[in-house]
Amino acid sequence: MNTYNQRRIRVGMIGGGIGSTIGEVHRSAMRLTDRFDLVAGIFSRNHKHSLHTGLQIGIDPNRTYAGIEEMIQLETVRPDGVELVVIVTPNESHFPLAYAAIDAGLHVVCEKPLTASLRDALDLYKKTIASRIVFGLTHNYSGYSMVRQAAAMVREGSLGTVRLVQAEHAQGAGALPVEFTEGIPVPWRSDPEQVGKEIVVADIGTHAHHLIRFITGQEVEEVSADLSTHVKGRKVYDNAQISLRLTNGSRGALWASRVATGNEHGLRIRIFGERAALHWDHEDPEHLRFCPLDKPPLTLSKGQPGLSSAAQATQRLRLGHPEGFIDSFASLYHDFGDAIQDRGDRNSLPDLESIFPTVVDGVYGVTFIESVSRSHKANGAWTETSVSLDK
Repeated sequence: MNTYNQRRIRVGMIGGGIGSTIGEVHRSAMRLTDRFDLVAGIFSRNHKHSLHTGLQIGIDPNRTYAGIEEMIQLETVRPDGVELVVIVTPNESHFPLAYAAIDAGLHVVCEKPLTASLRDALDLYKKTIASRIVFGLTHNYSGYSMVRQAAAMVREGSLGTVRLVQAEHAQGAGALPVEFTEGIPVPWRSDPEQVGKEIVVADIGTHAHHLIRFITGQEVEEVSADLSTHVKGRKVYDNAQISLRLTNGSRGALWASRVATGNEHGLRIRIFGERAALHWDHEDPEHLRFCPLDKPPLTLSKGQPGLSSAAQATQRLRLGHPEGFIDSFASLYHDFGDAIQDRGDRNSLPDLESIFPTVVDGVYGVTFIESVSRSHKANGAWTETSVSLDK
């Protein structure tokens, strides 16, 4: 990875208090890139808990704030104030927090999904375009070296025309009714008031959706969806089976589930072209299986000679030294840092080496969620996923 002429970028985090896995993942990724300084934050709705987190991670108590308005008001007048706001809160809060940050001229990194509605997503898109800030969305799986290798191979024509795509993000963690355990608060991912009933699509289905778009370069044009709930009493859907039609005429299927009993993380993608296929599995992220039509299959390894420049750009260690989940976030943060340093002029950066999910990907993700919901309510009728991104 290039590290020349890098300056430190000052960060304020919203969410991610002690006990938040994703908050620590983001902090670890920023540390791994060695170009971000976390200097302020709002780590919990409970200010006492927020102060506790701030002290634990070395934040000046005077820069641990009670709300977004206070943080923006005080940080934007400091010569050493935050430049980037990182949002790792439940879904329904993404829009107001991101909008306030953009309105103050601050760059934004936000967890997915972008917003809880397409209207809000489009508002953020227009606000981002008008302000020229950098807006990064953490679909982190596109930060893996071998995912970027897969995207490069598709674009180079190694598969020929893509015909079929099979993607799944099928976990087993929700197979038990954990939200009904006495004395344990209902997890926010099981509360439809906070996340919407389609959370299985919004939370993990959008990762598979983004991988399809990122690797193939195609958009999903239509969906036919069936959503279901398999744990008695659960108020959100915990399984989604979705048929896809893509822009080049290819077909696909996406399975997102929290009740795939026995599965671990369960994210994988297979792409079948006219001349070859690619298989990538998140539980073996260092390898990419390439299956030509007329030759024996090959297993490509992260770090081996001859990989694309896009794959090489995300490698921190040599062949045989494994990298993982936090490294994929760090790859995105490296790209975010480059874009912030260049004030968002992505045209000046090399293709693929600088690709990272943006507010545009967020809009497509929310469009996908809403289209899936409409299709399910129409008994699986084919439903368009088109959206206009007029400025």
